[in-house]
Amino acid sequence: MWKKIWERIKDALTDLLIEILELWPRFQIYVGREWTAFARWLVISIAVGGVVGVVGAAFHHAVEWATATRLEHPWLLFLLPVAGLIIVGIYQLFHMENDGGTEFVLASVRDSRYLRLTMVPLIFVSTVLTHLCGGSAGREGAALQIGGGLSAAVGRFIKLDSKDERIATMAGMSAGFSALFGTPLSAAVFAMEVESVGVMYYAAIIPCFVSSLIANIVSHRLHCEGTSFLVHGAAVVSIPTMAKLILLGGLCGMLANIFCRVMHGFNMLYRRYFKKRWTKIIAGGILIILLTHIFGTDYNGAGMNIISEALEGRVVPYAFLLKMIFTGATLSAGYKGGEIVPSFFVGATFGCAVAPLLGLSASFGAAVGMVSVFCGVTNSPMTSILLGYELFAGVGVAPLALGVAVSYMLSGYTGLYHEQKIMYSKTKAVFINKSGSEEYFGREKRAEYMPEKEE
Repeated sequence: MWKKIWERIKDALTDLLIEILELWPRFQIYVGREWTAFARWLVISIAVGGVVGVVGAAFHHAVEWATATRLEHPWLLFLLPVAGLIIVGIYQLFHMENDGGTEFVLASVRDSRYLRLTMVPLIFVSTVLTHLCGGSAGREGAALQIGGGLSAAVGRFIKLDSKDERIATMAGMSAGFSALFGTPLSAAVFAMEVESVGVMYYAAIIPCFVSSLIANIVSHRLHCEGTSFLVHGAAVVSIPTMAKLILLGGLCGMLANIFCRVMHGFNMLYRRYFKKRWTKIIAGGILIILLTHIFGTDYNGAGMNIISEALEGRVVPYAFLLKMIFTGATLSAGYKGGEIVPSFFVGATFGCAVAPLLGLSASFGAAVGMVSVFCGVTNSPMTSILLGYELFAGVGVAPLALGVAVSYMLSGYTGLYHEQKIMYSKTKAVFINKSGSEEYFGREKRAEYMPEKEE
């Protein structure tokens, strides 16, 4: 009996050895292909994260200096039209007048469009000028362009093919976002999620996460503190709380839709009445000066101080409306920056004002509003949930996620970015392939107001 058992074991081991020998060539191919690709992207991602981290840190300090200088010297506001002329002039000087900004970076991921390295110093200088003279703008649009431009240059330097250069561009976008905000997880996912809603670019997961983490480490070493907030009175999940959060999330989704329409509406108005870039940007500068003298300086710049106040439960009830107007008037005129921090401002102030009416903490309502409006304007729910986790140290992340989910579904198919593609319906498992601005303009009229179509 023991002899038969031993014979069976010996036969089984022999068969196993034969299988291993037969599979060994395939295993060698796997090791050679997959691990070589992994090692290659690891090196590229570290390089991209390091370069973008250094430039991103410099940009962070420059914007902080510009903001502090403007607050110390309020008269700089009157130089906003002059700053606008400088911005128009330097873009024309380098033949970048048709630069699509963040839109062009998103398009490069999908269509392999050529990102010029020149865009990096141009967006750096023009965004600092916008903040220095009181334009209402964020900074993340510049961060995405800086990251995308630098990483595309790195890709060309090491002779990546067009498909790999797209991945490198996403890695650079992640690094730029992470260096500026200190939120590496949401930065990495944002680059993979924002371009084609409903389709995640998982081929970029290692490049995006590694470059994002490296940029965060580098910027931190260069004394850039990450963005974080304290939240008080976080809701405990229960049936009544869920009902309140669903209502708040739905209102934030509607507000996000309105914000996008305000931005696109200002764009249409400027182009209808001002045919030249320099007249448009001067008109926008004068409008911001007038609005500031009427409503005060709280709505100039990025407004991070007002966001902090909202998260402490202090807010002017109509602040979110004024920030939308200030931001639309600034960015649609041709000043540079971004819309994400203004969307934080709009969401935080709206949530702070509305939450007590629903029986929620004003501070927690501001947190829900902040990430929910961000989700509605960018159509990036996974990024928004991670952003809530990183910005608020994990406080109340489950109820935050509910607000984000509702906002995503009810914000419609508008978006801040013309080049963003919404691949799947928000209510059905249906492929739709709509533009982020198509619902507002219509397919034909949208082309008239694309950035690169401007005269």
